[in-house]
Amino acid sequence: MAKLIYSVNTKIELYISIWGFMLINADLHIHSRFSAATSEKMTIQNIAFVAPLKGIDIVGTGDCLHSGWMEEIKRCEVVDEGTFKFDKTRFILSCEIEAHKRVHHLLYFPSFSAAEDFKERIRSKSKNLETDGRPNVDMSGEELAEIARDVDALVGPAHAFTPYTAIYASFNSLKECYGDLTDYISFVELGLSADTDFADKIQELHRLTFLTNSDCHSPHPARVAREFNRFEVNDATFNEIKKAILRTGGNKPLLNVGLPPQEGKYHESACRSCYTHYTLEEAQRRRWKCSCGKRIKKGVKDRINERADFPEPQHPDHRPPYVHLIPMTEIITKAVGQQNPFTQTVNRRWSELVSIFKSEINVLLDCEIEDIAKATAPAITEAIQAFREKKVIIHPGGGGQYGRIELPTNEEAIEVSYGPKDTQTSLSDY
Repeated sequence: MAKLIYSVNTKIELYISIWGFMLINADLHIHSRFSAATSEKMTIQNIAFVAPLKGIDIVGTGDCLHSGWMEEIKRCEVVDEGTFKFDKTRFILSCEIEAHKRVHHLLYFPSFSAAEDFKERIRSKSKNLETDGRPNVDMSGEELAEIARDVDALVGPAHAFTPYTAIYASFNSLKECYGDLTDYISFVELGLSADTDFADKIQELHRLTFLTNSDCHSPHPARVAREFNRFEVNDATFNEIKKAILRTGGNKPLLNVGLPPQEGKYHESACRSCYTHYTLEEAQRRRWKCSCGKRIKKGVKDRINERADFPEPQHPDHRPPYVHLIPMTEIITKAVGQQNPFTQTVNRRWSELVSIFKSEINVLLDCEIEDIAKATAPAITEAIQAFREKKVIIHPGGGGQYGRIELPTNEEAIEVSYGPKDTQTSLSDY
């Protein structure tokens, strides 16, 4: 059995060898260059190159209904009918679709034939099926889920809480969206502005598996796997991922990893123009009109609290821990005082750590902080430790503007989260 976690943690290796399970990291929502507003560098080859450097074992292809992207996927090595491989990276077939009320849905297919069957059955309902990797369909969520069930695909809401194109932006419940097919829904993707503690305030979500994915449009390491899932499985294949999402056969999610939700650009209610933030009560009193005259956009935090069944999260027994992290390029950027994660200094520091510890995820999650300290500058070590200890300063995002993170100095650190705790490579092409 191939060891698909690039970890130096001997406890994990021992766990795999004794129990027969393996731990894999998966980013199950990306887009190809065939989607709107996506980098031309989003090719199978580039994604397969960056994924293992990040520490990702399996990636959702995204856009698998698009003929051009499907042809590129078919050039991968076949592992089984639902799993494909390019170099070290495995892929499963996935896509995102926009249906009625602009709600976005994620789908995972067990085979090319299932994806092609699904595509034929929705063809008459879409005007851009061959021109956009994320197509629009004139269908309800229930109709979409019914066809997904017929072809044995998994389906669930994408970035469920964002104020645009999300289920809870347009509906008050899963039932309103998926109707009689609600029981078939097995997962919900949280999105960048929410985490487990927010989502588990809503009782109807307790039975579902939570997914945390990057939804990336660029292959740069600051984007790929900025959110990801860690699963316990027997192999890195579609069927094993499916069992983990359904939590059957001993397979299950072990971690959700993602940005602190305060960093999301729609976390708090704020003006879409000047980005002034408002409490829910203030926004309602102003009838959602900012003092500058433009509209206030309701934030994820306020929408979830409106919909919440509990004032505090009530986690079901199956819910894994949620770890808050930002990409290592951004952590290094903060630590060395740079303005963006695309400079030569950040590139060099990132490449040094990945070369030594084999992947970014190893550095951020799995390696001992003492080992990291021996390999890089003290400021970078301290920054990584601050995130591990949940001690950073976050100025929340809202209105379409991402939140801003600062590293702690002396007594400034505040706790912001509720959750638990090969070769040198260049980023210049991304």
